[in-house]
Amino acid sequence: MTIERLHTGPRMSQAVIHNGLVYLAGQVGEAGADVPTQTRQILEGIDSLLAEAGSDKSRILQATIWLADMADFGAMNAVWDEWVDSANAPARATGEAKLATPDYKVEIIIVAAQK
Repeated sequence: MTIERLHTGPRMSQAVIHNGLVYLAGQVGEAGADVPTQTRQILEGIDSLLAEAGSDKSRILQATIWLADMADFGAMNAVWDEWVDSANAPARATGEAKLATPDYKVEIIIVAAQK
């Protein structure tokens, strides 16, 4: 079975495709932007990577969302709820974590099926 890597750098790939599944690296928005802005940017990036990998948000199997502060849960969810395909909502977990830099407030990791 082949493994395809998209947007690969020396440390990581932004997406890895194997056996009909698409694994996205943790996606972040513009450092320093507010939670709604970062969330929108992340979801736009996810849409783009999934399309490149032959998938879309209706095919997301699992989403893991990290927030720097759980106080931002509502603000993130407001953007997520507008974006997610509610007829095909993925399994999802959200937790609080110290992210790579204090300027990141949201990070989202996705696993999806190809079309």
